[in-house]
Amino acid sequence: MIQGYTPPTDLTRVRNIALGVGVVFTLLMIVGALFDRPHFFHGYLVGYIFWVGISVGSLALLMLQHLTGGAWGLVIRRVLEASTRTLPLMVLLFVPIIIGLNHIYAWTDPAVMNKTEALQKKAAAYLNPSFFVIRAVIYFVIWSALAMLLNWLSLQQDRGAGRKVKKKMQMVSGPGLGLLILSVTFAAVDWAMSLDPAWYSTIYGLIFVASWSLSALAFTTLVMTWLSARAPMDTVVQRSHYHDWGNLTLALVMLWTYFAFSQYLIIWSANLPEETTWYVARARGGWGKIAIIIVILQFAFPFMTLLSRATKKSAPKLAMLAGLILLMRILDAIWLVEPTYSHGHFVLNWMDFVAPIAIGGLWIGTFAWQLEKRPLLPINDPQLEQALEPAHGH
Repeated sequence: MIQGYTPPTDLTRVRNIALGVGVVFTLLMIVGALFDRPHFFHGYLVGYIFWVGISVGSLALLMLQHLTGGAWGLVIRRVLEASTRTLPLMVLLFVPIIIGLNHIYAWTDPAVMNKTEALQKKAAAYLNPSFFVIRAVIYFVIWSALAMLLNWLSLQQDRGAGRKVKKKMQMVSGPGLGLLILSVTFAAVDWAMSLDPAWYSTIYGLIFVASWSLSALAFTTLVMTWLSARAPMDTVVQRSHYHDWGNLTLALVMLWTYFAFSQYLIIWSANLPEETTWYVARARGGWGKIAIIIVILQFAFPFMTLLSRATKKSAPKLAMLAGLILLMRILDAIWLVEPTYSHGHFVLNWMDFVAPIAIGGLWIGTFAWQLEKRPLLPINDPQLEQALEPAHGH
């Protein structure tokens, strides 16, 4: 490894613990799959949507950092890069979703899709298993290619390639960010919105772009708080860095709220039965209380708290807020998926908890393994010195 900013040895212990938890809960998940296959696949989809969101959201933040060049992103670049290098794992973990299509998506049942002419056309042109898999392959190729290219260029920069590489990373990130937003929009439609094949929302994909970026930033903030308590990052991370991450968290919280409320307002104003049914299913039987909790703890509380500069500059407070946001992101994934199957009742299965923990253990173990491989800072980046100044600029 290139000398300087070597990851702490504690990271190996975190990796081993996470992988151990992942293996144990994966075994529990397999037991659940043997005895209750439908609930296994439903819980698995919840966990998958949450964890792949951190991988893809990190890729979005990484490209945003290359484009803006701010000090806020230079300090967290290696954490974001390690998160994007978990994508091969998420490709592998997508296989159970393909296997369980019949248990997850109603559109795999010809009887459902033959109910109306519109559904028949949708099944013929878009919602069919073959095209679903082809589109998923395209999404993963786009995300993996962008992640591999940016990680490779960053490694070349470490080896002394200098400003030319920085320019190349900016050139990749411009069109790459546009391509990522487009692909995430389609992935959100395929993996979550098509749970109700008759329902559609033109803003649904943008909600996922904002929420996955928010998940990635919350996770990164937690990792940076952990690293800043240990050498060598204890001498690198400053209050001004936390202030920048707090500002970006506030922006993403507001962006997610804007998209989510816009969708609700448009559907409420139109009052069309085929559109309101989606919200009706998520307002009955206790799911409405979950929605209120998400609105309060994923928007109102973070919004009010992050207006304070003192909170944004406080590592413990920002870390606690990041943890709360991640919990709400998991709850949001449950709220998006489970009402599809509960038929107006508030029902949670043990698989809704086991599957996210199993995938999470494997994901965090892989992330820690990747983070160990490179220095914790891009040591030859031309802006590194500026980013480490006590009162850095942007």
